[in-house]
Amino acid sequence: MIARALPSVLVASIGLGTLWHATDGGQAFTSEAARRLDVVRAPRPVPALQLEDMSGQLMPLLPQGEEVVLVEFIYTVCGDICQIAGADFAKIRDQLEQRGEPVRMISVSFDPKRDTPDQMTIYGEAHEADGKMWTVARPRPEELPALLKLFDVTVIPDEWGGFQHNAAIHVIDSEGRFSAVYDTDAIDAILTHLEERSS
Repeated sequence: MIARALPSVLVASIGLGTLWHATDGGQAFTSEAARRLDVVRAPRPVPALQLEDMSGQLMPLLPQGEEVVLVEFIYTVCGDICQIAGADFAKIRDQLEQRGEPVRMISVSFDPKRDTPDQMTIYGEAHEADGKMWTVARPRPEELPALLKLFDVTVIPDEWGGFQHNAAIHVIDSEGRFSAVYDTDAIDAILTHLEERSS
């Protein structure tokens, strides 16, 4: 009986060991969780790209001085997740304005051909993004693939002319590194992260 049980125990042990290794010691049970752990442990340098904002002006993606940049990826005619993410971004903006922290917020369009400055302005006005602390901007089309890859943003065209995509808030620290990822509604966690960074 014991001899029969040994192979099963061995297989189970190997399976548990593999699961433990694959989930980073049990910390990451999804690819999204694994991505977030990876970014915290090994922040990624962000290239010095220029984005075109909703007023048609060029602006840096990288932080200026001691500021931190919060980035979300959207497309302006998205009817669901982007609107929710925009509302969450607005709540973060409201909190940051009260605290006076050096933070810039950018809603980056991954649909730069259709999201013209006028279209981005419509989205910005709908969410009260004033172009100062929070603006809407687009990269050059040829720079978009590398940007999405850097931030692990998945964008899949759907049959209605829109996109399926993941949504998160990405932190670029004052050293110009992509160093943290949060759910769009993790407002308290984001504010705590910024507070810890400045203390």
